Amino acid sequence: MKLVRLGDPGRERPAVIDDRGITRDLSPLTPDIDGAFLAAHGIARTRRALAEGALPVLEAEGLRFGPPVARPGVVVCIGQNYAAHAAESGSEPPTRPIIFLKPPNTVVGPHDDVEIPRGSTRTDWEVELAVVIGRTARYLDSPEQALEHVAGYAVSNDVSERDFQLEHSGGQWSKGKSCATFNPLGPYLVPADEVPDVQDLRLRSFVNGEPRQDSRTADMIFSVAQLVHDLSQYMVLDPGDIINTGTPQGVALSGRFPYLKPGDLMEIEIEGLGRQRQTLRSA
Repeated sequence: MKLVRLGDPGRERPAVIDDRGITRDLSPLTPDIDGAFLAAHGIARTRRALAEGALPVLEAEGLRFGPPVARPGVVVCIGQNYAAHAAESGSEPPTRPIIFLKPPNTVVGPHDDVEIPRGSTRTDWEVELAVVIGRTARYLDSPEQALEHVAGYAVSNDVSERDFQLEHSGGQWSKGKSCATFNPLGPYLVPADEVPDVQDLRLRSFVNGEPRQDSRTADMIFSVAQLVHDLSQYMVLDPGDIINTGTPQGVALSGRFPYLKPGDLMEIEIEGLGRQRQTLRSA
């Protein structure tokens, strides 16, 4: 099954796409798909309601996909978590995870327009695996324990403005990561136990139909389990929080491709988790 939020921005309604591809209304079970829903065993309750036939069919044609998780408390990002991307950025692979934050209000739907910010000359794409936390994670004992705190996974585009990130920042990457619309998320939240091997998923990105990134999560330097465990030593991760786990090689920062401009079309996808598409426009 796939959890989704459908409707206009700020008015999304919770839904679930069942194993037959039928969209069903989740509002009899919860007002939204958020941290409170995930913390209250919402995924298990959804499965039970589906088995009992308790969720009515929802006519979803034409409805906008919103981000599949409402109001994340924090969006934690991991830098240079693929060795080839570190190399194209001119850096050695990190020996510990590089962490920066994006404001939660950067999160938008998977097909919403992305705004090129004022003064931007180097807006870039980044396909990433997003981890959605399902149970509070604090001082976890091991990476193996960490996966028990993951609710599921989604596709994330960690849109970046490289001048803001590298030239205007004084070393703080968040300036280039925090612009409005800079984190399309979704279309689906796929439960963790329905992803056979999160460390062997294909990630791809395209600009105007031309391929850019093509890699697998097997190439991560730090696995999902390692990241959740490591982060829990420094911060409290709450249900509904998002971790963007890093991007592979093939971004414009490499010098191999032009940066984005108004009218361009970004498309990104992860095997089993869905596909996004965004049109670029000026802010």
